[in-house]
Amino acid sequence: MNMGRLNICFIVLISLFYISLVLGDIGTATSYNSPYTPTKCGGNRSDQFPSGNLFVAVSEGLWDNGAACGRRYRLRCLSGNNRPCKEGTIDVRVVDYCTKKPCPSTIALSSDAFAQISNSHNAKINIEYVQ
Repeated sequence: MNMGRLNICFIVLISLFYISLVLGDIGTATSYNSPYTPTKCGGNRSDQFPSGNLFVAVSEGLWDNGAACGRRYRLRCLSGNNRPCKEGTIDVRVVDYCTKKPCPSTIALSSDAFAQISNSHNAKINIEYVQ
């Protein structure tokens, strides 16, 4: 009886882990360099930037008429040319709207944030992200 419950618990845990991987959205990411101010969210305020400079500018699809300001996303690199991905995830904060027309990616990461997940500094990578 205990072995049966253990198997069921194991199956449930594996299922939850799998579901958490599937719930993320898929998009692309590029890096952008300073100057980072002024931003659409905080203007010239320096306190808008999180420690470690792990922040992003988002494209129209995520911008939500400015409601994206301050949102946090966890993201990871999935793939790209020449195997750019580093292992692990990072947590970033939205501080800006991508002003390039059209935006080159779903999310534009600060150069410090991009360096945390990719070995290639000027690459366009595929990412998974979840709010």
